[in-house]
Amino acid sequence: MLAAAQVPVRPAPDQQALLASADPQAAANKRLVYDFWREVFEGGHMELAEKYLAESYIQHNPNVPTGRAAFVEFFSKFAKPRPIEPRIKAPLVAVVAEGDLVILSFVREVGDPKSLATTKYTTTWFDMFRIENGKIAEHWDPAPRQ
Repeated sequence: MLAAAQVPVRPAPDQQALLASADPQAAANKRLVYDFWREVFEGGHMELAEKYLAESYIQHNPNVPTGRAAFVEFFSKFAKPRPIEPRIKAPLVAVVAEGDLVILSFVREVGDPKSLATTKYTTTWFDMFRIENGKIAEHWDPAPRQ
């Protein structure tokens, strides 16, 4: 049961439409981040990280180390390769590109701290990437230190 305080966040029905852009570079940057998310992050194919991440990749999430090699080492502990899906599996709300930045936003369902029951509500999670020379050079998200 969702908390009734706000309108629930809903995923976009057509992910391919989110990749469209009148600007060819913005469309290419969106596709790069989208495919990275599907193949490396969700698919667990760390061997593909070099295709998407700059060697000097900068990580701003306080739980994940900086650098492509460090990213691969960190996520290899958790992610095991599985079939790559044609769409992002997470409930994707939007893909926004401006200049060298691409933002993915997702539905995030969390437990309501005001409720003693199992009441949940939705909010939005954002991942932002900076593209440099056709690769992901930097990443931000709102993750707190764990």
